[in-house]
Amino acid sequence: MEQKHTKKMFLQIVKQLRDLIAVQNIQEGEKLPSERVLSEQLNVGRSSVREALRSLELLGLIETRHGDGTYLASMKHHHLVEIVGSFILQDASSVADVHATREMHEKEAIKIICQSETLRKLPVWESFFAEIELEQSLQREAILRECMIVTENRLAFKIWLQLSAYSNSALVNDITKEEKSHLQIMLASMQMGYLPEAIEAYEKWIEILK
Repeated sequence: MEQKHTKKMFLQIVKQLRDLIAVQNIQEGEKLPSERVLSEQLNVGRSSVREALRSLELLGLIETRHGDGTYLASMKHHHLVEIVGSFILQDASSVADVHATREMHEKEAIKIICQSETLRKLPVWESFFAEIELEQSLQREAILRECMIVTENRLAFKIWLQLSAYSNSALVNDITKEEKSHLQIMLASMQMGYLPEAIEAYEKWIEILK
């Protein structure tokens, strides 16, 4: 049962968290329930809750105080991107621009990772590589989201979330055998800091999705 729920869409879990905050009337500066409690209340795995909380913290919507729990941050500065994003995503003629903008952010994240020895050595890339090699269930969005998160650019990540939500029909699906080699080349190139090769593999992968 838990394995089934951990595969829920990331954005759906984030929405559940936001709804829970509203229902429980948690105010700015107040403490959120623990990961264990949230996992039980949302009926999802703790790893999924942890991932969602990590992203919300990057966006500045919550803050973690080590040894003291997680608290709701001020929300008054976090509405502009949602308003702009909602406007853009309602315009059917902007489909190509939306995808191009999302890809621009993803390429920039790959560039930052390739240029940072610390980010290149993160174990998550090897983990993704192994999951792809073993043909385990892995959503496309998971890799892209991790690339965006590790760069720690809150505004870019917030914009990317809006754009990826529009692209959900493709990104939430699992990686296929056809994509396997391109993704592995991309991940390996990122680990070695080979930017041109990483971008080329990324572009070939995205072309398959189109």
